[in-house]
Amino acid sequence: MKSLTKYDTDLFYRLYKLTQKRDCRSIIWLSKTGDGYLYFFIGMLLWAFEPEHGELFLYTALMAYALELPIYVLLKKLFKRPRPCDFLMNLTAHVTPSDKFSLPSGHTAAAWLMACIIAHFYPPFAVVAYIWAALIGLSRVLLGVHYPSDVVAGTLLGMTIASLSISILG
Repeated sequence: MKSLTKYDTDLFYRLYKLTQKRDCRSIIWLSKTGDGYLYFFIGMLLWAFEPEHGELFLYTALMAYALELPIYVLLKKLFKRPRPCDFLMNLTAHVTPSDKFSLPSGHTAAAWLMACIIAHFYPPFAVVAYIWAALIGLSRVLLGVHYPSDVVAGTLLGMTIASLSISILG
């Protein structure tokens, strides 16, 4: 019987192989939309120009990120899981990771956090937000910096913190 780690590594290789010897600029661009600048921009635009929910959206998102970031850092330090590009043989990531460890995926956590808050305040945009968050997670695997389980952990972290923040403020 295969271990969970083996399945995770096998799935990683299957996905990563799709990007070998290919131009990854579009995947890199997609991944960069999860760097955090876009979230701030969306929050500020809604705060400034959307009087019904904009201010509460911004405060909910700020509180959520203030909760998520220290938990994310704590989990990285606790698990200390090496990134696939640093651990697996004959593999080079398509981007330089921002830190040394892979679990959980911070880009994925932040994307799902934002997607859940968008879905709560602006339900017509829920499907687009969720698809975008899922693509952010997939991009991190395709770029060689996260295992699929890192993305699942990031998704759970983002959704949990978003739900908590919405229950407090939203």
